[in-house]
Amino acid sequence: MLRRTLIATAAAAMALTGTAFADGHAKTKVGFVYVGPVGDGGWTYEHDQGRLAVEEAFGDKVETIFQENVPEGADAERVITQMALSGANIIFTTSFGYMDPTNAVAGKFPDVKFEHATGYKREHPNVSTYSARFYEGRAVQGHIAGKMTKTNKIGYIASFPIPEVIRGINAAYIHAKKVNPDVEFNIVWAYTWFDPAKEADAATALIEQGADVILQHTDSTAPQAAAQKAGNVITFGQASDMGEYAPMPRVSSIIDNWAPYYIDRVKAVMDGTWESKDTWDGIAPGMVEIGEISDAVPADVKAEALALKASISDGSYHVFTGPLKKQDGSDWLADGETADDGTLAGMNFYVEGLTGDIPQ
Repeated sequence: MLRRTLIATAAAAMALTGTAFADGHAKTKVGFVYVGPVGDGGWTYEHDQGRLAVEEAFGDKVETIFQENVPEGADAERVITQMALSGANIIFTTSFGYMDPTNAVAGKFPDVKFEHATGYKREHPNVSTYSARFYEGRAVQGHIAGKMTKTNKIGYIASFPIPEVIRGINAAYIHAKKVNPDVEFNIVWAYTWFDPAKEADAATALIEQGADVILQHTDSTAPQAAAQKAGNVITFGQASDMGEYAPMPRVSSIIDNWAPYYIDRVKAVMDGTWESKDTWDGIAPGMVEIGEISDAVPADVKAEALALKASISDGSYHVFTGPLKKQDGSDWLADGETADDGTLAGMNFYVEGLTGDIPQ
């Protein structure tokens, strides 16, 4: 009985510290929790590319594990807990709805590091948050969309009414409106991150209502396929390049490049320098990339879009620069004034010109 107890204790210790090498050091175990499948072609796909980059960067010094298709809520807390119990040294939870489950589990495992994507709560010293300034890419998309629409109707498939999504809608609209005062946005709330059937239905409905440009803040390629079927409709890749639909309907994309961040944070765990912090990077550091603009876009429009991207990157232009009013007509930003990060992080309003209400 004593021997069994000692073996069990040793096994538990091994699980918590990782697999030991002959020289005595242990592998760093890195966990990833995904809201969609790794083959979604969008959001989860790019996070998994980051996981693979960690493996490539550190070789046999790391072991990575992942769980895909994890619903936001109680299931997430269960999965995160299991990863911590399995000996993970750092766990990346990659969807907004994992925020509370991540913090709940972090409180029970103070020696494990937790990194939550797109959230804002850091309730424990072993929790960090990280996100990308996707709205910078939306501005570039909006410029192209406003220039290329012939019907002046742009459809937008939104996932959930959270600040991240609302920022993107506003950024795209502002920059489409700048180059085409007649443009109109029609927003459909899909209430999902990944559901190809719902996303295809939303795209089809928007196209039937006259939209000849479709933007999306959902993760599958279904809207691309729906636009391709309809013909004469342009789209933009979301989170990943979705280049299989280029040069039409997909004329460009927002690409989320998580690899450098994941490599940096895993290295920090390995060398003992990891600290709790909030990261919000955009085009300049390369966390947000603009996919190749296809030849379906006129050369002058492409040049303008690349110039806009460059001005955002070098800091000479801020996507949210006044004069801007809120949807209700109240003043928001004076001429030349730029939005502060606090307002952007909690954005819960449309800018002037957008129609419809934000669901509560």
